[in-house]
Amino acid sequence: MSIKSRIRTIPHYPRAGIMFRDITTLLKDPIGLRTTIDAITERYRAEKIDKVIGIESRGFIFAAPVAYVLGAGFVPIRKQGKLPAETISCDYQLEYGSDKIEIHADAIDKGDRVLMIDDLIATGGTMEAAIKLVQEMGGNIVECCFVVDLPNVGGSKRLRQQGHQLYSLCSFDD
Repeated sequence: MSIKSRIRTIPHYPRAGIMFRDITTLLKDPIGLRTTIDAITERYRAEKIDKVIGIESRGFIFAAPVAYVLGAGFVPIRKQGKLPAETISCDYQLEYGSDKIEIHADAIDKGDRVLMIDDLIATGGTMEAAIKLVQEMGGNIVECCFVVDLPNVGGSKRLRQQGHQLYSLCSFDD
């Protein structure tokens, strides 16, 4: 079963020249969803993971069940103003502009082994900001995991050059 074959491509969305990779077709397929969650959890089953970070919003879909299976805590990283308690934040650049993400100030304990999960890596700006937040809190990042990598956009290369470990289930080079 190919995870990649279950991801729809929508040309010229949200603007001309962009090939949008739509994971909703993967999510609605029970076998595709199960295969994706199983592939991620199997990779990290032997690791001691304390917290699994899910990045808003599609990262939540994968991170929460992975945390459950691994017996780890789930921590959301959200856009500014969405978390109710004290937060720390980081600004970052998007493919189409800029934004800010936040994490609860008490979400990561010093020394926690953390798995970062998002649905897709393009420019890498969101994950880079999330990494900074976790490291600022004293967390040790085991790996950054993505369902989809868009290597031609450059984010995965940039994060690897910064010394981060990345893993993706599939990639689209076009």
